[in-house]
Amino acid sequence: MPRQKFDPGLIPSYPDLSFEAELWERGIQWVAGVDEAGRGALAGPVAAAAVILPPHQEIQAELSGVRDSKQMTAKEREHWAECVRRAAITHAVGFASHQEIDTLGIVPATRLAVHRALEALTVRPEHLLVDFLRLPEEAIPQSAIIKGDARCLSIAAASLLAKTARDAVMRQLDGDYPGYRFAAHKGYGTQEHRRAIERFGACHIHRRSFTLIKVQDE
Repeated sequence: MPRQKFDPGLIPSYPDLSFEAELWERGIQWVAGVDEAGRGALAGPVAAAAVILPPHQEIQAELSGVRDSKQMTAKEREHWAECVRRAAITHAVGFASHQEIDTLGIVPATRLAVHRALEALTVRPEHLLVDFLRLPEEAIPQSAIIKGDARCLSIAAASLLAKTARDAVMRQLDGDYPGYRFAAHKGYGTQEHRRAIERFGACHIHRRSFTLIKVQDE
């Protein structure tokens, strides 16, 4: 499939409800935004969140500070993630472990985390808005949106929940594996993390299928 070109001018200052509103107008109420966190990390699980927001435009003002989680500070993410949890009709986070990532591959494991999040929702979605991750195993109609976490409020909300939930797991794992400072870098391949791997070797939660970890294991 050829790579799709995308006009950065289509990205609004903050994600909005354009995609959701189009579906609401067609009588599709339960629209779930879906996003993941930790896909590119060297250690720990991958997380995915699903969020169904109330089907009305007023929710835009209530979640006015929600945007792509990568553009927010940790304090902002925690604040607005709590706002999302209070405002949502239903929300859930699913995980796939580092073992499942090594066994299945990162993309299938990410889809597994998404499936677990969707299964945990208390309302079954009628349509999924996904940040350009296709979910062929899901029977629910879906739209894959380029730069979805910057353009679509439901996806941005899911991005926040996935990110904050995974960060909490990595902070907990930091105490189990001292020396790697997982609480600081959350398992991503920072210089600090790479130096720790060179010094201590890969630990139990590192993804053995990832190239850097394979090299360290040899």
